[in-house]
Amino acid sequence: MNDECMDTDDLLKELTMTWHKTIPLSQFMQVKAAEYDGRQLSVSAPLEPNLNLHQTMFAGSIYTLMTLTGWGLIWLKQKQCKLKGDIVLAKADIRYIAPIHEQPQAVVTWPNIDLSGLEKGRRVKCKLLIELFCNEKRCAVFDGVYVTTPVENN
Repeated sequence: MNDECMDTDDLLKELTMTWHKTIPLSQFMQVKAAEYDGRQLSVSAPLEPNLNLHQTMFAGSIYTLMTLTGWGLIWLKQKQCKLKGDIVLAKADIRYIAPIHEQPQAVVTWPNIDLSGLEKGRRVKCKLLIELFCNEKRCAVFDGVYVTTPVENN
């Protein structure tokens, strides 16, 4: 599929399929890229497959959802800039604020990081703040440092 012709919905579907294909846990969790406006990404997962014994969202599912949300924003920005990079989470800190009893929404906003170093063969560090909401109540905060390294075009 040609990136130039892809609309936002197509990009979100491709991102979700990429997660499900390359990270099987994301498919089990039913993680879905929900909304993207070119600057902010929202990602969701239904509560049911992610419950713990307290009938709240499992901490590992929260961490995974927030990790994928940050990764997904960088992936989308690389697509927009027609750049290729391997994205990894290098460091993370999460704070669980409140139990999650309803479907969560993880949200991240692009902090205007310049990705052009990828074109020059340099890695780029991206520090992102991801927040998790349930009905507008903030339930978790994730500070992630991602690194994206250049990929050779084959």
